[in-house]
Amino acid sequence: MQRVIIFFILTICVNCLSACSSQKDTFTNRLYHNTTARFNAYYYAKEKILELEKEIKNEHQEDFSQVLPVFYPIDSSTISSKEDLLKEAREMASKAVDWHKISKWVAPSYFLIGKVDYYKGKHEEAQNTFKFLNVNSSQDDVRHIALIQLLRSFIDHRQFEDASFVIDFLSKEENISDENKQYLYKTLAYYYEARGETDLMAPSLFKSLEYTSNKSEASRIHFILAQLYQNSGLDAFAYEYYQKAISGSPNYERTFFAQLYSQQVAELERSKDLKRVREYYDDLYKDNKNIDFRDVILFEKGRFEKKQGNLEEAIKLYILAAKEEGENERQKGYIYEELSNVYLNDKEDFLKTKYYLDSALAKFKETDKNHGVLAARKVIFDQYATNYELLTYNDSLIQLSQLSAEEQEKYVDNFLALEEERLINEAKMAEEKKSQGIFENLLAFGGGGGSGASFYWDNPVAIQRGALEFTQIWGNRPLSDNWRSSDRGFQEAANSVENNINIEEPMEEEEENSLATITAKLPDKASLLNQIPNTPEAREKMVNQMEEAYFNLGKLLYFDLKQSEKSIEYLEALIEKYPETLKKPEAYYTLFLANQDLNINADRYAQLLNQEFPNSQFTKSLNNPDKVSGSQANLASGENYKVAYRLFKDRAYEEAKKIVRQTLNEYPLTKNTDRLLLLDIMITGQLESLEIYKNRLQAYLQQTKEEELLNFAEKLLKAVSEDSEEATIANAEEPSENELPSDISIVKPEPASATSPYKEGLNQTHIFILPMTETLAENANDLTASLESFHNANFANQRLRTGTISLGKDTSILIISPFSSAEKSLGYKEAFLNSFNNESLTEEIKNSSFVISIGNFQQLNKRKDIEEYRSFYEKAY
Repeated sequence: MQRVIIFFILTICVNCLSACSSQKDTFTNRLYHNTTARFNAYYYAKEKILELEKEIKNEHQEDFSQVLPVFYPIDSSTISSKEDLLKEAREMASKAVDWHKISKWVAPSYFLIGKVDYYKGKHEEAQNTFKFLNVNSSQDDVRHIALIQLLRSFIDHRQFEDASFVIDFLSKEENISDENKQYLYKTLAYYYEARGETDLMAPSLFKSLEYTSNKSEASRIHFILAQLYQNSGLDAFAYEYYQKAISGSPNYERTFFAQLYSQQVAELERSKDLKRVREYYDDLYKDNKNIDFRDVILFEKGRFEKKQGNLEEAIKLYILAAKEEGENERQKGYIYEELSNVYLNDKEDFLKTKYYLDSALAKFKETDKNHGVLAARKVIFDQYATNYELLTYNDSLIQLSQLSAEEQEKYVDNFLALEEERLINEAKMAEEKKSQGIFENLLAFGGGGGSGASFYWDNPVAIQRGALEFTQIWGNRPLSDNWRSSDRGFQEAANSVENNINIEEPMEEEEENSLATITAKLPDKASLLNQIPNTPEAREKMVNQMEEAYFNLGKLLYFDLKQSEKSIEYLEALIEKYPETLKKPEAYYTLFLANQDLNINADRYAQLLNQEFPNSQFTKSLNNPDKVSGSQANLASGENYKVAYRLFKDRAYEEAKKIVRQTLNEYPLTKNTDRLLLLDIMITGQLESLEIYKNRLQAYLQQTKEEELLNFAEKLLKAVSEDSEEATIANAEEPSENELPSDISIVKPEPASATSPYKEGLNQTHIFILPMTETLAENANDLTASLESFHNANFANQRLRTGTISLGKDTSILIISPFSSAEKSLGYKEAFLNSFNNESLTEEIKNSSFVISIGNFQQLNKRKDIEEYRSFYEKAY
């Protein structure tokens, strides 16, 4: 018996040893390799991928204000942080393939390798793997899941024709497992989501639900269905599916939003019992389970009050919502954005609009759908804030300079005493509630965007604002999110025109509550007194700065903010306070346009232009409204400039002068006007007296804005001042090529890197821009709607936003953003040119589109010269 047992054991050992072969196809061999592959290499590879997918889910922060995405977005930072998981998954799956070649887990392991490539962004390799499995695998389940994953990859890259082929192929397949059917129908919903065909998402999601066994997954699908129904106005169905989302044991965040939205669609929006609706929100707020969502509750209540016409109550609730602590930073961004919209559209308070935009942008990521539009809008309001605060700043200090030294000291002493009291009170409030933010300060914020002439020190509200308001007016730091933080010090004001206001690092809470620290934070009395302009030279400098600010605000309000009445206020103040200003022709011209828009008194400014400045380019433009303008005028004037410049170089001054003057008459206001005017002045240096030449240069320096031309004109004027007349004429006659203004040829501009104000930033966030004609701008809403459909169909995952802003009276641009890099934006441009069609868009208009980085967009919005940027764009991109 013992010998039999020994023989049996030896036989098993021999069979096991022979089973280690990965090539020999015997029953024992297959059993061994199937078992070993499944419960070792394949199992561990699959577990690693499941762990990664769980991490993607956990890292994603749901945005319940938007329809939830069908699949959790894949964040590249999450993939990078979990690189080891993918490496291990590939290694284990590869072992399953290499070591167990005769097992039935080879094809599933290949699928896992394809999935690793998919998550690592190696989409071509992943797609090839899935295609290989479809052709070569004999296992239907593996073929099906590979095809479904291939479909998802095609949808990710908007390869909709390839995706449609896969859908058609799968529709003819039989015996698809329930698990694969669930994934297939969910991927079909993703297909319609990506194409913007949201009406077709619901049927696919319903079919997916039939095969969904995971309660949390089913709850999320029910929530998406409810959102789709709510957006379609089918409130009864929306209510039903919000309730189903609650019953699926979701996390509390989804439960909260399902309850909130289900009540809204059920009765809150239609209820005439306003008291009951308000009590509902109050009860939600008091529920301790909703502490993390109190900002949402207050925000939704504020939106309800705004619909009832209670704007002030809505603002109060928005402010309270933003003060609430919350885990979702994006939600704070929506609150700030809504506040900026209220102060822009309802209050027309552009200073507060700017600060709320700052706060909103601080809460959104660059990849969020609305970041690009907000960033573009912020550029305009930054300019407004800089000029408005400069007016207040200079006006206050100039008035203080009229007081005696004793009276000045008295004012500063009073200010410091009030500031110390305010800081102590803020510290006490911080002990009760640590979350100090922008809004306590906004409640005490004084200026409402007026003319800037009110006396700062006589305004008790302004004084109460303390050190921060003083710094906003006196300091020179860039503005930031916590723009009313109490720990700002005072800085020298010499450079305040060129710089904005910023904020120092917040101090520790212990420091903020320390009386000694608070006292130390008070500005120095001597430094404050030193900033008062007590010399004629200092006052003159501030007066000149105010002249520029009045002019800038008048133009900004008219061309960018479409506020004709406010524009008139600032420009008329400019002319009244500075009757000899060199900016008067352009001010008259803008006043003519603004009054014309309001249908009042426009003829007065037309007459003033003709009487006082008959030869001004603005007068010529006003008197010839039917002259060619836009790109055609730019091109023609540019060609004439080249001809005239060549004649100038050949010393044919009279001929050059004739062409320049003729061009300025035919095309009064183009992008080449300043260049033509400078060339005309250079010709004057050859034909007229030195004094006339010098005076024209000095006037030119006061009027042009283009930095390159300013620098060149300054060199010419310096030569007039330092050299003899002969040397001056020689300098004007034969400037070196490197000193000449660039872009004398529209076809061949100077190298962008040498002269352009624009800088390469291919890895920055980018914006797509479509310049619009006046007619197209009037129908921008229709175009925007078409683009939204185009984006939903082709770029759904990118959450693109569209918006329009003005670059001048006759120039508007449509902005599409954000794109994480130049490559992404250029890919969008290619799709736009090839696939987007709209009746209002000609091919010429479409081809005028371009992309631009966020940094360069600020320059473009400041310089408002699209053709100048296009010269850079053609070389850089």
